[in-house]
Amino acid sequence: MADLFDKGEAVPDSAPRPLADRLRPRSLDEVIGQEQVLGPDAPLGVMLANNALGSLILWGPPGVGKTTIARLLADATDLHFVQISAIFTGVPDLRKVFEAAKHRRSNGQGTLLFVDEIHRFNKAQQDGFLPHMEDGTILLVGATTENPSFELNAAVLSRAQVLVLERLDLADLECLAQRAEQELGRALPLDGPAREALLEMADGDGRALLNLVEQVMAWKTDAKLDTEALSTRLMRRAAQYDKSGDGHYNLISALHKSVRGSDPDAALYWFARMLEAGEDPRFLARRLTRMAVEDIGLGDPQAQAVCLQGWESYERLGSPEGELALAQAVIYLALAPKSNAAYAAYKAARAQAKKSGSEPPPKHILNAPTRLMKDQGYGAGYAYDHDAEDGFSGQDYFPETLERQDFYQPVERGFERELKKRVTYFAKLRRDRQG
Repeated sequence: MADLFDKGEAVPDSAPRPLADRLRPRSLDEVIGQEQVLGPDAPLGVMLANNALGSLILWGPPGVGKTTIARLLADATDLHFVQISAIFTGVPDLRKVFEAAKHRRSNGQGTLLFVDEIHRFNKAQQDGFLPHMEDGTILLVGATTENPSFELNAAVLSRAQVLVLERLDLADLECLAQRAEQELGRALPLDGPAREALLEMADGDGRALLNLVEQVMAWKTDAKLDTEALSTRLMRRAAQYDKSGDGHYNLISALHKSVRGSDPDAALYWFARMLEAGEDPRFLARRLTRMAVEDIGLGDPQAQAVCLQGWESYERLGSPEGELALAQAVIYLALAPKSNAAYAAYKAARAQAKKSGSEPPPKHILNAPTRLMKDQGYGAGYAYDHDAEDGFSGQDYFPETLERQDFYQPVERGFERELKKRVTYFAKLRRDRQG
């Protein structure tokens, strides 16, 4: 029986091939980077040494070798390699893949099924892999650029090990550029700074670097170009960013934690990174306001107003001028005294309200607009605070069955120093009046 997914006629050596395809590693030893998964003591190194390769999910950004590693794993384990993409593959195609794999298995040949963009399969499609993984019909290697914790079924994750592939650093990219020069038989026509700029343009993506190298090598020039000439001829690669993906939440997390950590320079950097990637400034304005109420709170009550003013300034000025107002808010928040006391008090009060949500208020603070309600004791004994000494009666306002709670614990920073004095003052008065 012929395999639907077997290779057809061989491509002639004279046929045009992209540089990235010509430089594709022929063994795992030739893979650049990813020592954390390929090294002798790393997960894949140990699996291969013990002839115990299992199903895998390769998680990493584009151009770091996910497809290449999957293909080489099949070569290293004598498994038949089948590659599909979740974008172009439907249920009928999957059935054919599984049937072909079963046929190979009956003939003593295993199948490594590589699924690119596996996170694009829905839950039902992902569940379809499970019985074939369990009975050994396929060894699944899935590739994804999205966080598997959010995008893949728990049942798939329980049957596959997740390996994280990292973006290539500048040393890795330089090694790749040297391989490209060796393959093409000549050096890049770039001076030192321009060469480094080319590597940075790739932004950790090996495939992108090879595409850039191919473009540069096609230029008809004998002189070495500098950074300015390179920038004129090549556009910088767009930053990897998906407004609904993992990168989006990673960057906003970095901005939030830089503000919380009182580092205005790092906070400005992540703020600028998100703007450069095309983030909506209004989203940033909302998140900055959230930071003001969550991490600064009453340590500096003015912080919230600064955020709202920056937001309003952006709405009136638009981009790019209005972005400066938001940048000023970033700096203000980073340098403001930090307190999450109000946030913690709010969460504690919500938890207590959820626990005792049916308890009525004490009768002495209930209004009594009718005689019946007065007869029931509503409003009886209520002390009007303005008539009391110091404008404070010291009465208890919690439900009668609930002990007094101390939700708000102000810190000794910023304006909360003053609020802490007030909390202490009223607590002493309350004890004196109630005593």
